[in-house]
Amino acid sequence: MSARRIEIVAAVVGASSLGAEIAAARLLAPWFGASTIIWANTIATVLVALSAGYWLGGRLADRDPTPAGLSKVVLGAAALLAIVPFIAGPFLRVSVDALDRVEAGAFVGSLLAVLILVATPVLLLGAVAPYAVRLTVRTVEEAGRVAGRLYAISTLGSLAGVFLAALVLIPLVGTRRTFLTFALALALVAVPALGRRFALAPLALAGLLAIPVGTVKATGGARVIWDSETEYQYARVVQETDGERRLELNEGEAIHSVYRPGAFLTGDYWDEMLVLPFAARTDPPRSVAILGNAAGTTARAFGHFFPRSRVDGVEIDGELSDVGRRLFDLRGPNLHLHTADARPFLRRATRRWDLVVVDAYRQPYIPFYLATREFFALVRDRLAPGGMVAINVGHPEGSDTLEKVLSATMADVFGTVLRDPSQRTNVMLVGTDARASAAALRAAAPRLPFELRRVAQATAARLGPRLPGGSVYTDDRAPVEWLIDTSIVQVAARGER
Repeated sequence: MSARRIEIVAAVVGASSLGAEIAAARLLAPWFGASTIIWANTIATVLVALSAGYWLGGRLADRDPTPAGLSKVVLGAAALLAIVPFIAGPFLRVSVDALDRVEAGAFVGSLLAVLILVATPVLLLGAVAPYAVRLTVRTVEEAGRVAGRLYAISTLGSLAGVFLAALVLIPLVGTRRTFLTFALALALVAVPALGRRFALAPLALAGLLAIPVGTVKATGGARVIWDSETEYQYARVVQETDGERRLELNEGEAIHSVYRPGAFLTGDYWDEMLVLPFAARTDPPRSVAILGNAAGTTARAFGHFFPRSRVDGVEIDGELSDVGRRLFDLRGPNLHLHTADARPFLRRATRRWDLVVVDAYRQPYIPFYLATREFFALVRDRLAPGGMVAINVGHPEGSDTLEKVLSATMADVFGTVLRDPSQRTNVMLVGTDARASAAALRAAAPRLPFELRRVAQATAARLGPRLPGGSVYTDDRAPVEWLIDTSIVQVAARGER
């Protein structure tokens, strides 16, 4: 194998190792989010695997310093990399089920198993660098120059792999085919030194690229009628036999929008958003901003019950807005949809709203920058006089730690903070500088549209003061991920679900 061909191998291996890291984080994101903890775990796993690979590669190179030996390592990495997206699914499902049941041990164990799946091919990729140096160096005098050149080429390949995965492959062909594309590239540079009997390896990997990407099928009488790996997540729409549709993210573990033909109420927390403003006002809100609009369950309902209200639906994932229009009857007489991240949208906005709804938290981890004093101060600045913010707080059942933190942070900004524990794993928090109370909501109920009166009465019966305690989070310090992890462990230790 010539020095030029070894350099090509080094470049492709560098691209594949960092491309696999980006793809691994993307593989985990629909299930666990893209928090700093997930990224830290992924980066740490890759670094440990590369370190072990450097050690292993040095020993293998001394034992079999031949191009065929190097190519076998590369081809082995290609094969292992190709199977990661196919066998990771069962581990991920166990992880999410464990999180849903708050079994911390199974959650951590299965998450580590997925990371190990990624680490194994990366370890072999790390073995290539010392192997390539061993094959290229001819004299001691050129050792430094040759090693420097190969590591520079490998690092440039890594840079190319990062941008190729993040900007081209994942958006255009998806996460699974990103793994397969890098695996195919590795096989193509490995096979020439291995002989004809290995020639079928690239063809087999190319065949895997042609296999349609499967989806997670619904259970019972439901069926998947739309699915997509968007720029931000895996999303699907599931339809029941009675026509009810659900927008599910995180592989079906999180329902973000619901649609029932001919109906506008859901029997879930979305309904509370329609009546909570009347705890502080007598008239319907003239303007509403929904941060985290998804497919528009709340926006659609506001357009129906309060057609004169301007509704600004803000959703970072534009594909969810599109599917909302097509499959969730997302429309309204005064509806305006925006594709934007919530906080930058508020920062750029010049308008003020009577109600700001924050429904952008995604379990198990939530964006820290939407849970800080600075964020709620920005929301307050975008509220009209007497305006209100209402946020949906999801949490492990039996844990109120996250709610206390958010309540304390909101109370540092707003004069009044109230809570509505509407679901076992959801609490609605409202903040306002106006006077707000359950009594005011109860008094307003008879004046609301007929369908909302019972919702208002039930919400008023639950509405009360915020829970005491909790730290105030800031942009500088907001350890949301650690808080969630601690809550999971504490609930598991108590034996609660």
